[in-house]
Amino acid sequence: MQAVALIQRLHQHRQWVNTQLLEAARQLLDQQLRQPLEIGQGSIWKTLTHLLAAEYVWLEALLGNEDPLLPGDVRGKLPGNQDGELAIASLDELASKWGALDRRWNEYLSHLASESLDEVVYKVSTSSGPGKPHGTRRVDVLLHVCTHAQYTTAQLVNMLRQQGHKHLPDAMLITLARQEMAGSPP
Repeated sequence: MQAVALIQRLHQHRQWVNTQLLEAARQLLDQQLRQPLEIGQGSIWKTLTHLLAAEYVWLEALLGNEDPLLPGDVRGKLPGNQDGELAIASLDELASKWGALDRRWNEYLSHLASESLDEVVYKVSTSSGPGKPHGTRRVDVLLHVCTHAQYTTAQLVNMLRQQGHKHLPDAMLITLARQEMAGSPP
């Protein structure tokens, strides 16, 4: 498998896991989604929206926007945006925005060329040296998005467990592969 195909596969897995996380979140009451927890971004809701925002800003950076911001993010200073939450009202709205973002990711990934993997992508940091632009190889950004998603998924699964969720999402790549081999839709 060539590098581009491997990167595309990892992003396919990331999107598959996100769908499972949303489905698991739909089984919870709004109070459970927003209940403060000592992990992740502080609640299941904030962690899900953080994951969406991270995937958005990194795609924007890959497309050349050095200081991306998801519409409705805290720096956007929209009315009604309290306690560091995105201005997204419901899981349905979150799923819709994620679906649109996944379509953009898929379009980007379908045109990814191996010769572009070593190009430098610039993004203004919001965490390490806030406000400072950093240059990173495109391949490392693409891999970071997937490893960040895995890290955040582990936090979300733990949070779901803490909320008493009985059917935790199986986020393993091997599960996706086995479903595909068995002819089940991913």
